[in-house]
Amino acid sequence: MRDDDVLAKNPLVSQSALEAIHDQVFGWALSRCDYDRNVAEDLVQQTYVELLTGKAKFEQRSTLKTFVFSVVQNLAKSRYRRQASRLRLISNVKSRDIVEHAEVAVAAEYDALWGAVKALPQRQRDILELVFCRELTIDEASAVMGVTTGTGRVHYDRAKKALRARLQDQQDVLNE
Repeated sequence: MRDDDVLAKNPLVSQSALEAIHDQVFGWALSRCDYDRNVAEDLVQQTYVELLTGKAKFEQRSTLKTFVFSVVQNLAKSRYRRQASRLRLISNVKSRDIVEHAEVAVAAEYDALWGAVKALPQRQRDILELVFCRELTIDEASAVMGVTTGTGRVHYDRAKKALRARLQDQQDVLNE
């Protein structure tokens, strides 16, 4: 890492290292916001702001990729907590126009595999995405999710078994 490449408030992070994982970070951000590109861009931008200002301090307790994914995860959680709080307030006021404006657009139909993945519990979906799509180890994925490695392994194992069973059921229906 070159001295002129490091971030001033986060000396263990370099611009080139962030550029190298940017596509994967953006993909993770997309999945955290139901594939809304605008929201994902905001999440990634806020993540970089956190790194540049030193609010999110990388201390090499994990890999840089795992750390940045965790920052995205935490920002997404806080964003949706705020949105849920606002929606509760709106529903209390019973303002129809505001609620209609705040509704999330209905997603397009997904293929059989994505449908089976979406039917899994949230943590099982997260661990599969982190391991298969984002190329993290189970240990790193567990750290991103904020669970122990043992819990991550259990979610991973259950997710694979449930996915296999769902896909087999779909295949059986197609063969009949």
